[in-house]
Order: sequence, then C-alpha cells, then structure tokens
Amino acid sequence: MMTSLFSIFEPSSSISWLPMNWLSTFIGIFFIPYLYWCSNSRWTYLWNKILSTLHLEFKTLLNSKSHAGSTVIFVTLFSLIVYNNFLGLLPYVFTSTSHLALTLSLSLPLWFTLMIYGWVNHTRSMFAHLVPQGTPALLMPFMVLIETISNLIRPGTLAVRLAANMIAGHLLLTLLSGVGPSLSSSLLTILLMTQILLLMLESAVAIIQSYVFAVLSTLYASEIN
Repeated sequence: MMTSLFSIFEPSSSISWLPMNWLSTFIGIFFIPYLYWCSNSRWTYLWNKILSTLHLEFKTLLNSKSHAGSTVIFVTLFSLIVYNNFLGLLPYVFTSTSHLALTLSLSLPLWFTLMIYGWVNHTRSMFAHLVPQGTPALLMPFMVLIETISNLIRPGTLAVRLAANMIAGHLLLTLLSGVGPSLSSSLLTILLMTQILLLMLESAVAIIQSYVFAVLSTLYASEIN
C-alpha cells in the first residue's frame, strides 16, 4: 500500500538509463525566448507587478549595506520554486519540489555561500550573532550552542518545509481520488467538488511556500551584513 502510494513521487519516465522526469524543471526555459517577441499582455503585466513588489519587499528586508542587485537572487529563487510548484499540479507531470534532492540543492548552496561570505568578511558580526544582547554570563555557553545548532539546521528546515508541504497535498489528492471508482454518482460529485477545492488550496500553498522560502532566505542573508 505505502509503496504504491509513494510511487507517484518516484522517477519512472526514462530513455534507457537516462531519467526524464527531472527535465520538467527546465521546461520553462524554452518559453523565455518567446517572451521577447510577444506584446505585453495582462498576464505579463501582472507577473512584472508581482516581481516588482517582491523586489521592493526584499530590498526592505536587506539592509542598506547589501550589494546592489542582491534582490535578483531571491526574486529568481521565488520564480523558480513557484513555477515548479504549479507545474507539479498538472496531471502526469513530475513534481520536482517534493523531493529533497531539489530543495536541498536550492537551500544548501545558498546557506553555505552566505556562511563563507559572513565569516570571511564580517567575522566579528557573526560571532556577535551567537550571543544575543542582554544574555546573562551564565547562559552564554548554552546560547552559543543553541544559536550554532539553529544556524546549522537552517538549510534542512528550508528544504524539508517545502518538500513536506508539496508531498502532503499531493498525497491527500491521491488518497481521495483512489476511492472514486467505488463511490456512487452522488458521492462522486461531492468528491469532485472536494478535489477542486483541494486543488485551489494546493495552488495557494504553492505560492505561499515559494514566498516563505524566498523570504526566509532573504532574512538569513540580512543577518550577514
């Protein structure tokens, strides 16, 4: 039962030894050149408005000492995650963001780069973050240990949060759809309406989790400067 249930998250499409599922992450790249030849529409205006709003918000979270153009990294990160989240809601499309292989590939290099930059260029500030202001002298060793552990698990919490939320919704949709053939027509109508509502909820979760991932990454970067 559990094997067939979680098999929806396992790569299955392949040509010889080459797995094809992960290619779904790069489908959006093929549409980028066409955007330069298309006239502006309401969708492009809406998307540009969203990116501009995120740029201003991330710029506010980062302090004035941050490098120019730093927000581009986090806006791009949001765009990549929200694209893959919505792509995974389509039928027969591989949900790459439900796998730790992708989420860790996004969070771990970013966190590791921030740590190297912070400890090399802002060593004193990084040490100051280990002991919050006003901590009693007796509790300082414990605070250093707690802050160190909290810092080390940051990439893991980012990755697990995104993957777990995407897996939970897909599993719920799969479980409910599995009982469809055994239901009567009236119950099947109720199930269909429930599935539509859950799909709308999953669409909201796809946006929220992308936003949370990008905002937390921005906050981690703001602590370095």
